[in-house]
Amino acid sequence: MLIVKDLFVLLVAIEALFIMFLEMFGTQTEIARKAFDLSREYLTTKEAKSSMANQGLYNGFIGVGLLYARYGLNGGASYHVQILFVGFVVLAAIFGSLTANKKIILTQGSPAILALLLLLFVH
Repeated sequence: MLIVKDLFVLLVAIEALFIMFLEMFGTQTEIARKAFDLSREYLTTKEAKSSMANQGLYNGFIGVGLLYARYGLNGGASYHVQILFVGFVVLAAIFGSLTANKKIILTQGSPAILALLLLLFVH
């Protein structure tokens, strides 16, 4: 079960870094348009590019934070920081599904919810 927990934490980190790259560097791609369910016209505006890049930076912090917590820290510190960052993703997915797009709870929330449950029950 420890390996499964680690795989889900790693999945959440990789997903956050992938979202970062889409938001910061790939807003004009078809993948980004489909992932964020936003129009090409909207994504070409200066405001959208700036806002998406800012959001991407925060997703990058989450991804790097999770990788650091898992592979750069030991013991209780590792566990608590993983809980913190995975919890951030769960909260962001809930908020995003309520305010932006309901599919966020499935795409971003599901792996994070499973990672959080595994962290809590396997620890």
